[in-house]
Amino acid sequence: MTEKFDLIVIGGGPGGYVAAIRAAQLGLNTACIDMTTARDGKAALGGTCLNVGCIPSKALLDSSKHFHHLNNDYAAHGINVTDASIDIDTMIARKDKVVSKLTGGVAQLFKANKIRQFHGRGRLLADRQVEFTAHDSDEAQLLHADNIILASGSVPIEIPNVAFDGEFIIDNEGALDLTEVPERLGVIGAGVIGLELGSVWSRLGSEVTLLEALPEFLMTADQDIAKQAGRLFKRQGLDIRLGTLVKSAIVEDGEVRVTFENQKGEDNISFNRLLVAVGRKPYTEGLLADDCGVELNERGQIGVDEQSRTSVAGVWAIGDCVRGPMLAHKASEEGIAVAELMAGKAAHIHFDTVPWVVYTDPEIAWVGKTEQELIEQAISYRVGSFPFAATGRGLAMGDAAGMVKMLADEESDEILGVHIIGPGASELISECVVAMEFHGASEDLARIVHAHPTLSEAVHEAALHVDRRAIHRGN
Repeated sequence: MTEKFDLIVIGGGPGGYVAAIRAAQLGLNTACIDMTTARDGKAALGGTCLNVGCIPSKALLDSSKHFHHLNNDYAAHGINVTDASIDIDTMIARKDKVVSKLTGGVAQLFKANKIRQFHGRGRLLADRQVEFTAHDSDEAQLLHADNIILASGSVPIEIPNVAFDGEFIIDNEGALDLTEVPERLGVIGAGVIGLELGSVWSRLGSEVTLLEALPEFLMTADQDIAKQAGRLFKRQGLDIRLGTLVKSAIVEDGEVRVTFENQKGEDNISFNRLLVAVGRKPYTEGLLADDCGVELNERGQIGVDEQSRTSVAGVWAIGDCVRGPMLAHKASEEGIAVAELMAGKAAHIHFDTVPWVVYTDPEIAWVGKTEQELIEQAISYRVGSFPFAATGRGLAMGDAAGMVKMLADEESDEILGVHIIGPGASELISECVVAMEFHGASEDLARIVHAHPTLSEAVHEAALHVDRRAIHRGN
Protein backbone atom coordinates (compact mmCIF):
# COMPACT_ATOMS: atom_id res chain seq x y z
CA MET A 1 0.00 0.00 0.00
CA THR A 2 1.32 3.45 -0.96
CA GLU A 3 1.66 5.89 1.96
CA LYS A 4 0.23 9.35 1.22
CA PHE A 5 1.54 12.73 2.43
CA ASP A 6 0.85 16.37 1.71
CA LEU A 7 4.59 16.90 1.17
CA ILE A 8 7.63 14.68 0.71
CA VAL A 9 11.06 16.32 0.91
CA ILE A 10 13.98 14.41 -0.59
CA GLY A 11 17.10 15.60 1.21
CA GLY A 12 17.55 16.59 4.85
CA GLY A 13 20.14 19.34 4.52
CA PRO A 14 19.67 23.04 5.38
CA GLY A 15 17.19 23.42 2.53
CA GLY A 16 15.28 20.19 3.00
CA TYR A 17 14.95 19.98 6.77
CA VAL A 18 14.01 23.66 7.08
CA ALA A 19 11.37 23.28 4.34
CA ALA A 20 9.97 20.22 6.14
CA ILE A 21 9.73 22.03 9.47
CA ARG A 22 8.07 25.12 7.98
CA ALA A 23 5.61 22.98 6.02
CA ALA A 24 4.70 21.06 9.19
CA GLN A 25 4.21 24.34 11.04
CA LEU A 26 1.73 25.29 8.31
CA GLY A 27 -0.25 22.13 8.90
CA LEU A 28 1.03 19.92 6.07
CA ASN A 29 1.45 16.19 6.69
CA THR A 30 5.17 16.05 5.90
CA ALA A 31 7.80 13.38 5.32
CA CYS A 32 11.53 13.80 4.74
CA ILE A 33 13.86 11.26 3.12
CA ASP A 34 17.57 11.57 3.82
CA MET A 35 20.40 9.12 3.22
CA THR A 36 23.13 10.58 5.49
CA THR A 37 24.41 8.02 7.97
CA ALA A 38 26.58 8.77 11.00
CA ARG A 39 29.50 6.60 12.08
CA ASP A 40 27.20 4.67 14.42
CA GLY A 41 24.97 3.67 11.49
CA LYS A 42 22.12 5.92 12.56
CA ALA A 43 20.46 8.67 10.55
CA ALA A 44 22.15 12.07 10.71
CA LEU A 45 19.96 14.91 9.47
CA GLY A 46 21.50 18.19 8.38
CA GLY A 47 23.09 17.19 5.09
CA THR A 48 26.59 18.19 4.07
CA CYS A 49 26.42 21.45 6.03
CA LEU A 50 25.91 19.99 9.49
CA ASN A 51 27.75 16.70 8.98
CA VAL A 52 30.81 17.34 6.80
CA GLY A 53 30.70 20.98 5.73
CA CYS A 54 29.85 24.31 7.33
CA ILE A 55 29.59 23.24 10.97
CA PRO A 56 32.55 20.86 11.41
CA SER A 57 34.85 23.16 9.43
CA LYS A 58 33.92 26.10 11.68
CA ALA A 59 34.58 23.97 14.76
CA LEU A 60 38.09 23.18 13.49
CA LEU A 61 38.66 26.78 12.40
CA ASP A 62 37.81 27.92 15.91
CA SER A 63 40.08 25.35 17.58
CA SER A 64 42.99 26.10 15.27
CA LYS A 65 42.52 29.85 15.73
CA HIS A 66 42.83 29.52 19.51
CA PHE A 67 46.04 27.52 19.09
CA HIS A 68 47.47 30.01 16.59
CA HIS A 69 46.70 33.00 18.82
CA LEU A 70 48.19 31.22 21.82
CA ASN A 71 51.46 30.72 19.98
CA ASN A 72 51.64 33.99 18.09
CA ASP A 73 49.50 36.78 19.55
CA TYR A 74 48.90 36.43 23.28
CA ALA A 75 52.37 37.58 24.30
CA ALA A 76 51.38 41.11 23.26
CA HIS A 77 48.65 40.92 25.92
CA GLY A 78 51.16 39.86 28.55
CA ILE A 79 50.07 36.23 28.37
CA ASN A 80 53.12 34.00 28.10
CA VAL A 81 52.87 30.30 27.28
CA THR A 82 55.73 27.97 26.49
CA ASP A 83 55.65 24.64 24.69
CA ALA A 84 51.95 24.82 23.82
CA SER A 85 50.71 21.71 22.07
CA ILE A 86 47.49 20.51 20.52
CA ASP A 87 45.89 17.07 20.76
CA ILE A 88 44.45 16.40 17.29
CA ASP A 89 42.28 13.53 18.53
CA THR A 90 40.66 15.79 21.14
CA MET A 91 40.14 18.54 18.57
CA ILE A 92 38.44 16.12 16.17
CA ALA A 93 36.35 14.65 18.98
CA ARG A 94 35.14 18.14 19.94
CA LYS A 95 34.20 18.77 16.32
CA ASP A 96 32.27 15.49 16.22
CA LYS A 97 30.45 16.39 19.45
CA VAL A 98 29.34 19.74 17.99
CA VAL A 99 28.07 17.96 14.86
CA SER A 100 26.25 15.28 16.87
CA LYS A 101 24.52 17.87 19.06
CA LEU A 102 23.22 19.79 16.05
CA THR A 103 22.12 16.80 13.98
CA GLY A 104 20.41 15.38 17.05
CA GLY A 105 18.72 18.74 17.52
CA VAL A 106 17.24 18.55 14.02
CA ALA A 107 15.92 15.06 14.77
CA GLN A 108 14.21 16.41 17.89
CA LEU A 109 12.65 19.22 15.85
CA PHE A 110 11.29 16.61 13.45
CA LYS A 111 9.67 14.76 16.33
CA ALA A 112 8.26 17.95 17.80
CA ASN A 113 6.71 18.89 14.45
CA LYS A 114 5.46 15.33 13.75
CA ILE A 115 7.54 14.95 10.56
CA ARG A 116 8.01 11.38 9.33
CA GLN A 117 11.69 10.68 8.82
CA PHE A 118 12.79 8.07 6.28
CA HIS A 119 16.45 7.04 6.44
CA GLY A 120 17.61 6.02 2.97
CA ARG A 121 17.34 7.01 -0.68
CA GLY A 122 14.45 8.68 -2.44
CA ARG A 123 13.77 8.52 -6.17
CA LEU A 124 11.15 10.64 -7.93
CA LEU A 125 8.80 8.68 -10.18
CA ALA A 126 5.98 9.87 -12.42
CA ASP A 127 2.78 11.33 -10.92
CA ARG A 128 4.49 12.61 -7.76
CA GLN A 129 5.31 9.14 -6.52
CA VAL A 130 8.54 8.53 -4.64
CA GLU A 131 10.41 5.25 -4.41
CA PHE A 132 12.06 4.94 -1.00
CA THR A 133 14.81 2.43 -0.27
CA ALA A 134 15.93 2.16 3.34
CA HIS A 135 19.67 2.54 4.01
CA ASP A 136 19.91 -1.05 5.28
CA SER A 137 17.60 -2.71 2.75
CA ASP A 138 17.22 -3.36 -0.97
CA GLU A 139 13.43 -3.42 -0.85
CA ALA A 140 11.66 -0.35 -2.22
CA GLN A 141 8.56 1.27 -0.76
CA LEU A 142 6.21 3.56 -2.67
CA LEU A 143 5.20 6.94 -1.23
CA HIS A 144 2.97 9.61 -2.75
CA ALA A 145 2.43 13.31 -2.06
CA ASP A 146 0.57 16.31 -3.40
CA ASN A 147 3.88 18.16 -3.41
CA ILE A 148 7.51 17.07 -3.65
CA ILE A 149 10.59 19.14 -2.80
CA LEU A 150 13.89 17.98 -4.27
CA ALA A 151 16.73 19.11 -1.99
CA SER A 152 19.44 16.61 -2.87
CA GLY A 153 22.39 18.96 -2.36
CA SER A 154 25.82 18.74 -3.96
CA VAL A 155 29.04 16.71 -3.94
CA PRO A 156 32.72 17.61 -4.43
CA ILE A 157 33.92 17.94 -8.02
CA GLU A 158 36.59 15.48 -9.08
CA ILE A 159 39.19 16.53 -11.64
CA PRO A 160 40.81 14.35 -14.32
CA ASN A 161 43.84 12.29 -13.31
CA VAL A 162 43.41 13.16 -9.62
CA ALA A 163 41.44 10.29 -8.07
CA PHE A 164 40.27 10.42 -4.45
CA ASP A 165 41.64 7.53 -2.39
CA GLY A 166 40.40 8.73 1.01
CA GLU A 167 43.88 8.61 2.56
CA PHE A 168 46.42 10.62 0.58
CA ILE A 169 44.15 12.37 -1.92
CA ILE A 170 41.11 13.62 -0.05
CA ASP A 171 38.03 15.83 -0.36
CA ASN A 172 36.73 18.27 2.24
CA GLU A 173 35.31 15.43 4.35
CA GLY A 174 38.70 13.78 4.55
CA ALA A 175 40.35 17.07 5.54
CA LEU A 176 37.99 17.25 8.54
CA ASP A 177 39.19 13.94 9.93
CA LEU A 178 42.97 13.94 9.55
CA THR A 179 44.53 12.17 12.51
CA GLU A 180 47.77 14.15 12.44
CA VAL A 181 49.10 17.42 11.07
CA PRO A 182 50.62 16.77 7.63
CA GLU A 183 54.08 18.24 7.23
CA ARG A 184 53.16 19.44 3.73
CA LEU A 185 49.53 19.84 2.66
CA GLY A 186 48.65 20.57 -0.94
CA VAL A 187 45.28 22.12 -1.78
CA ILE A 188 43.90 22.24 -5.31
CA GLY A 189 41.69 25.32 -5.39
CA ALA A 190 42.01 28.60 -3.50
CA GLY A 191 38.30 29.20 -3.10
CA VAL A 192 36.23 29.20 0.08
CA ILE A 193 36.73 25.52 1.00
CA GLY A 194 40.42 25.50 0.15
CA LEU A 195 41.14 28.66 2.12
CA GLU A 196 39.19 27.60 5.19
CA LEU A 197 40.57 24.07 5.46
CA GLY A 198 44.03 25.20 4.38
CA SER A 199 43.94 27.75 7.20
CA VAL A 200 43.01 25.10 9.77
CA TRP A 201 46.03 22.92 9.09
CA SER A 202 48.38 25.83 8.46
CA ARG A 203 47.65 27.23 11.93
CA LEU A 204 48.45 23.83 13.39
CA GLY A 205 51.87 23.74 11.75
CA SER A 206 51.41 22.33 8.26
CA GLU A 207 53.20 23.88 5.30
CA VAL A 208 50.20 24.62 3.06
CA THR A 209 50.38 25.29 -0.67
CA LEU A 210 47.25 26.22 -2.62
CA LEU A 211 47.30 25.58 -6.37
CA GLU A 212 44.72 27.76 -8.14
CA ALA A 213 44.09 27.52 -11.88
CA LEU A 214 42.51 30.98 -12.17
CA PRO A 215 44.83 33.93 -12.77
CA GLU A 216 43.24 36.12 -10.08
CA PHE A 217 42.56 35.46 -6.41
CA LEU A 218 38.95 35.21 -5.17
CA MET A 219 37.49 36.40 -8.44
CA THR A 220 33.91 36.43 -7.11
CA ALA A 221 34.85 38.89 -4.36
CA ASP A 222 35.49 42.60 -4.78
CA GLN A 223 39.06 42.87 -5.98
CA ASP A 224 40.12 45.46 -3.39
CA ILE A 225 39.09 43.00 -0.71
CA ALA A 226 40.66 40.05 -2.55
CA LYS A 227 44.00 41.83 -2.92
CA GLN A 228 44.10 42.70 0.76
CA ALA A 229 43.15 39.12 1.65
CA GLY A 230 45.92 37.76 -0.54
CA ARG A 231 48.51 39.88 1.25
CA LEU A 232 47.24 38.90 4.70
CA PHE A 233 47.12 35.18 3.90
CA LYS A 234 50.65 35.32 2.51
CA ARG A 235 51.85 36.84 5.79
CA GLN A 236 50.15 33.95 7.60
CA GLY A 237 52.26 31.51 5.61
CA LEU A 238 49.77 30.28 3.02
CA ASP A 239 51.56 29.75 -0.29
CA ILE A 240 48.92 30.66 -2.90
CA ARG A 241 50.03 29.96 -6.47
CA LEU A 242 47.70 31.47 -9.07
CA GLY A 243 47.53 30.43 -12.72
CA THR A 244 48.59 26.90 -11.75
CA LEU A 245 46.73 24.10 -13.52
CA VAL A 246 47.05 20.65 -11.96
CA LYS A 247 47.55 17.97 -14.63
CA SER A 248 47.76 14.84 -12.47
CA ALA A 249 48.47 13.44 -9.03
CA ILE A 250 49.84 10.04 -8.11
CA VAL A 251 50.75 8.44 -4.78
CA GLU A 252 54.35 7.24 -4.54
CA ASP A 253 56.17 6.03 -1.42
CA GLY A 254 53.64 7.57 0.96
CA GLU A 255 53.58 10.96 -0.77
CA VAL A 256 51.45 12.61 -3.43
CA ARG A 257 53.38 13.81 -6.47
CA VAL A 258 51.46 16.55 -8.28
CA THR A 259 52.23 17.56 -11.85
CA PHE A 260 51.13 21.09 -12.69
CA GLU A 261 51.50 23.67 -15.43
CA ASN A 262 51.96 27.43 -15.09
CA GLN A 263 53.49 30.27 -17.11
CA LYS A 264 56.92 28.72 -16.68
CA GLY A 265 55.81 25.37 -18.07
CA GLU A 266 55.30 21.96 -16.49
CA ASP A 267 56.69 21.04 -13.07
CA ASN A 268 56.17 18.74 -10.06
CA ILE A 269 55.66 19.17 -6.33
CA SER A 270 55.15 16.60 -3.58
CA PHE A 271 52.90 16.66 -0.50
CA ASN A 272 52.07 14.36 2.41
CA ARG A 273 48.38 14.91 1.74
CA LEU A 274 46.47 16.50 -1.13
CA LEU A 275 43.07 18.14 -0.65
CA VAL A 276 40.95 18.63 -3.78
CA ALA A 277 38.72 21.68 -3.27
CA VAL A 278 37.81 22.91 -6.74
CA GLY A 279 34.11 23.32 -6.03
CA ARG A 280 30.94 21.28 -5.86
CA LYS A 281 28.33 20.06 -8.34
CA PRO A 282 24.62 19.21 -7.99
CA TYR A 283 23.97 15.72 -6.66
CA THR A 284 21.23 14.09 -8.72
CA GLU A 285 22.54 10.53 -9.06
CA GLY A 286 19.60 8.10 -8.84
CA LEU A 287 17.24 10.94 -7.93
CA LEU A 288 15.10 11.15 -11.06
CA ALA A 289 13.34 8.32 -12.90
CA ASP A 290 13.39 8.64 -16.69
CA ASP A 291 9.65 9.29 -16.84
CA CYS A 292 9.35 11.66 -13.87
CA GLY A 293 9.29 14.71 -16.15
CA VAL A 294 11.81 16.82 -14.22
CA GLU A 295 14.55 18.21 -16.44
CA LEU A 296 18.20 19.00 -15.85
CA ASN A 297 19.91 21.97 -17.50
CA GLU A 298 23.30 22.00 -19.24
CA ARG A 299 25.08 22.46 -15.88
CA GLY A 300 23.46 19.38 -14.37
CA GLN A 301 21.16 21.47 -12.19
CA ILE A 302 17.45 20.80 -11.78
CA GLY A 303 15.64 23.39 -13.86
CA VAL A 304 13.37 25.70 -11.84
CA ASP A 305 11.62 29.06 -12.24
CA GLU A 306 12.02 32.08 -9.96
CA GLN A 307 9.80 30.45 -7.33
CA SER A 308 11.64 27.11 -7.39
CA ARG A 309 9.00 25.26 -9.42
CA THR A 310 10.26 22.52 -11.73
CA SER A 311 8.72 21.60 -15.09
CA VAL A 312 6.32 19.22 -13.28
CA ALA A 313 3.33 20.61 -11.39
CA GLY A 314 3.67 20.05 -7.64
CA VAL A 315 7.40 19.27 -7.84
CA TRP A 316 9.81 21.91 -6.51
CA ALA A 317 13.60 22.00 -6.13
CA ILE A 318 15.85 24.04 -3.84
CA GLY A 319 19.42 24.43 -2.60
CA ASP A 320 22.64 23.28 -4.22
CA CYS A 321 20.88 21.20 -6.89
CA VAL A 322 19.38 24.32 -8.55
CA ARG A 323 20.59 27.68 -9.86
CA GLY A 324 22.12 30.28 -7.61
CA PRO A 325 24.93 30.23 -5.04
CA MET A 326 25.62 26.98 -3.18
CA LEU A 327 25.07 28.45 0.28
CA ALA A 328 23.27 26.84 3.21
CA HIS A 329 21.35 29.99 4.12
CA LYS A 330 20.19 30.45 0.54
CA ALA A 331 18.84 26.87 0.56
CA SER A 332 17.05 27.44 3.88
CA GLU A 333 15.32 30.58 2.67
CA GLU A 334 14.26 28.81 -0.52
CA GLY A 335 12.84 25.99 1.58
CA ILE A 336 10.80 28.38 3.72
CA ALA A 337 9.53 30.26 0.66
CA VAL A 338 8.46 27.05 -1.11
CA ALA A 339 6.67 25.73 1.97
CA GLU A 340 4.77 28.99 2.28
CA LEU A 341 3.92 29.10 -1.42
CA MET A 342 2.48 25.58 -1.40
CA ALA A 343 0.43 26.53 1.68
CA GLY A 344 -1.09 29.42 -0.28
CA LYS A 345 0.90 32.20 1.34
CA ALA A 346 2.87 34.98 -0.31
CA ALA A 347 6.61 34.40 -0.43
CA HIS A 348 9.61 35.56 -2.38
CA ILE A 349 13.26 34.64 -2.85
CA HIS A 350 15.58 37.63 -3.26
CA PHE A 351 18.99 36.51 -4.48
CA ASP A 352 20.46 40.02 -4.73
CA THR A 353 20.81 40.28 -0.96
CA VAL A 354 22.20 36.82 -0.17
CA PRO A 355 25.42 37.36 1.84
CA TRP A 356 28.64 35.43 1.23
CA VAL A 357 31.16 34.61 3.96
CA VAL A 358 34.66 33.11 4.03
CA TYR A 359 35.48 32.07 7.61
CA THR A 360 39.21 32.65 7.48
CA ASP A 361 41.01 34.95 9.90
CA PRO A 362 40.33 37.70 9.09
CA GLU A 363 36.85 36.82 7.88
CA ILE A 364 35.62 37.98 4.48
CA ALA A 365 31.96 38.80 3.84
CA TRP A 366 30.04 40.59 1.14
CA VAL A 367 26.58 41.26 -0.23
CA GLY A 368 25.43 42.76 -3.51
CA LYS A 369 27.56 43.89 -6.42
CA THR A 370 31.33 44.22 -6.57
CA GLU A 371 33.02 47.31 -7.97
CA GLN A 372 34.14 45.38 -11.04
CA GLU A 373 30.53 44.33 -11.72
CA LEU A 374 29.34 47.93 -11.51
CA ILE A 375 32.02 49.00 -13.99
CA GLU A 376 31.12 46.17 -16.39
CA GLN A 377 27.43 47.06 -16.18
CA ALA A 378 28.13 50.80 -16.63
CA ILE A 379 26.37 51.70 -13.38
CA SER A 380 27.45 55.02 -11.91
CA TYR A 381 28.40 54.69 -8.26
CA ARG A 382 30.21 56.23 -5.32
CA VAL A 383 32.47 54.35 -2.95
CA GLY A 384 33.29 54.74 0.71
CA SER A 385 35.70 52.74 2.84
CA PHE A 386 37.07 52.58 6.35
CA PRO A 387 39.91 50.53 7.90
CA PHE A 388 39.47 48.56 11.13
CA ALA A 389 42.89 49.91 12.14
CA ALA A 390 41.16 53.26 12.77
CA THR A 391 38.59 51.75 15.16
CA GLY A 392 39.17 51.81 18.90
CA ARG A 393 37.62 48.38 19.36
CA GLY A 394 39.77 46.76 16.67
CA LEU A 395 42.96 48.16 18.17
CA ALA A 396 41.95 47.23 21.72
CA MET A 397 41.24 43.67 20.56
CA GLY A 398 44.58 43.48 18.78
CA ASP A 399 42.66 42.45 15.68
CA ALA A 400 42.49 45.44 13.37
CA ALA A 401 43.41 44.12 9.92
CA GLY A 402 41.01 44.77 7.06
CA MET A 403 38.35 47.28 6.06
CA VAL A 404 34.74 47.94 5.11
CA LYS A 405 33.98 49.04 1.55
CA MET A 406 30.55 50.37 0.57
CA LEU A 407 29.20 51.01 -2.94
CA ALA A 408 26.18 53.27 -3.52
CA ASP A 409 24.29 54.46 -6.57
CA GLU A 410 25.58 57.87 -7.65
CA GLU A 411 22.09 59.36 -8.09
CA SER A 412 19.79 57.60 -5.61
CA ASP A 413 22.47 56.71 -3.03
CA GLU A 414 20.90 53.23 -2.71
CA ILE A 415 23.43 50.75 -1.37
CA LEU A 416 24.53 48.44 -4.19
CA GLY A 417 27.13 46.36 -2.37
CA VAL A 418 29.12 46.09 0.84
CA HIS A 419 32.40 44.21 1.16
CA ILE A 420 34.17 43.49 4.44
CA ILE A 421 37.44 41.88 5.38
CA GLY A 422 38.22 41.93 9.06
CA PRO A 423 37.19 40.75 12.53
CA GLY A 424 33.56 39.72 12.82
CA ALA A 425 32.82 40.31 9.13
CA SER A 426 30.30 37.43 9.12
CA GLU A 427 28.23 39.26 11.75
CA LEU A 428 28.75 42.83 10.53
CA ILE A 429 27.45 42.03 7.05
CA SER A 430 23.92 41.42 8.41
CA GLU A 431 23.33 45.11 9.09
CA CYS A 432 24.16 45.82 5.47
CA VAL A 433 21.90 43.01 4.22
CA VAL A 434 18.97 44.49 6.15
CA ALA A 435 19.66 47.96 4.77
CA MET A 436 19.82 46.63 1.19
CA GLU A 437 16.69 44.49 1.61
CA PHE A 438 14.78 47.69 2.41
CA HIS A 439 16.50 49.55 -0.46
CA GLY A 440 18.37 51.66 2.06
CA ALA A 441 20.86 54.38 1.16
CA SER A 442 24.35 54.92 2.50
CA GLU A 443 22.90 58.03 4.12
CA ASP A 444 20.59 55.81 6.19
CA LEU A 445 23.51 53.89 7.68
CA ALA A 446 25.47 57.12 8.08
CA ARG A 447 22.70 58.63 10.25
CA ILE A 448 22.12 55.58 12.46
CA VAL A 449 23.84 55.79 15.85
CA HIS A 450 26.36 52.98 16.31
CA ALA A 451 27.62 52.06 19.77
CA HIS A 452 31.17 53.06 20.69
CA PRO A 453 33.59 51.39 20.78
CA THR A 454 32.47 48.67 18.37
CA LEU A 455 33.63 47.07 15.15
CA SER A 456 30.33 48.18 13.56
CA GLU A 457 31.63 51.75 13.64
CA ALA A 458 33.69 50.79 10.58
CA VAL A 459 30.40 50.23 8.70
CA HIS A 460 29.13 53.60 9.94
CA GLU A 461 32.30 55.42 8.89
CA ALA A 462 32.37 53.71 5.48
CA ALA A 463 28.80 54.96 4.92
CA LEU A 464 29.89 58.46 5.94
CA HIS A 465 32.88 58.21 3.60
CA VAL A 466 30.59 57.61 0.60
CA ASP A 467 29.72 61.32 0.99
CA ARG A 468 33.32 62.18 1.98
CA ARG A 469 32.43 63.12 5.55
CA ALA A 470 33.98 60.28 7.54
CA ILE A 471 35.12 61.57 10.91
CA HIS A 472 38.07 59.33 11.70
CA ARG A 473 39.86 59.20 8.36
CA GLY A 474 41.09 61.63 5.75
CA ASN A 475 38.58 62.16 2.96
